[in-house]
Amino acid sequence: DKGYDYVLFSAGASVSKQYAPIAAERGAVVIDNSSAFRSDAEIPLVVPEINGDLLKGYCGIVANPNCSTIQMVLSLSGIHKSYGIKTIVVSTYQAVSGAGNKGIAELEEQERGDIRPSVFVRQIHRNVVPVIGDLLHSNFSTEEMKMVHETRKIFRDDSISVWPTTVRVPVAYGHSESVFCETVRPFSLEDLIREIESSEDVVYSEERLTPIEVAGSDLVFVSRLRGFDDNRFLFWNIADNIRVGAATNAIRIMKTHLGGT
Repeated sequence: DKGYDYVLFSAGASVSKQYAPIAAERGAVVIDNSSAFRSDAEIPLVVPEINGDLLKGYCGIVANPNCSTIQMVLSLSGIHKSYGIKTIVVSTYQAVSGAGNKGIAELEEQERGDIRPSVFVRQIHRNVVPVIGDLLHSNFSTEEMKMVHETRKIFRDDSISVWPTTVRVPVAYGHSESVFCETVRPFSLEDLIREIESSEDVVYSEERLTPIEVAGSDLVFVSRLRGFDDNRFLFWNIADNIRVGAATNAIRIMKTHLGGT
């Protein structure tokens, strides 16, 4: 009722489902960081560098994608536009901060000797846990299916075949991804480097980068690019999941909308 221009939600899906429609009905542009509205066909799922055009003149709820999806589509956006994408096979190595402060606290407690898991389904200290989210009847997890549906929605291309495996690792900040991609049209490695380097908020590097080096950055970093032939390639993709994967994208949505109104 006070007439806010923008309202940002980051309090979980149940809170968003109850209160985000109320804020939108009062005239606010709502940017929601939960999974509540990402699959809704009537609500835009936005990474501004890719599909920010959806924000022009829009008023209502805007969904902020999953952290692992955001960094992957940013690195692939120029390649998808120029060569088309047929298949993506991605394995993620996701930091404990992706589960919130309680995820960091559990890792720290286990490092001090209390190895009882409560946030994660298995011990995370000196271990990796090969499931994030709930398991579905297909044996894919909810986190994995987010990457499937969100990638297609952001690229506006339901023909892309996405095969994800999401894994939790004992890292505080920074999601890493091993990405295999098959394109529709042929390329050279020089072509791919050019597309990656020209992509907004993406950095190509010849260095063997790790999450420690990128923590605190608002950029996505691509390294270890290599190709099998002129239609298939692999790369290593990393970003600070708290910044790129959530907070920064939400602010970029707001600034893009503000600039287009």
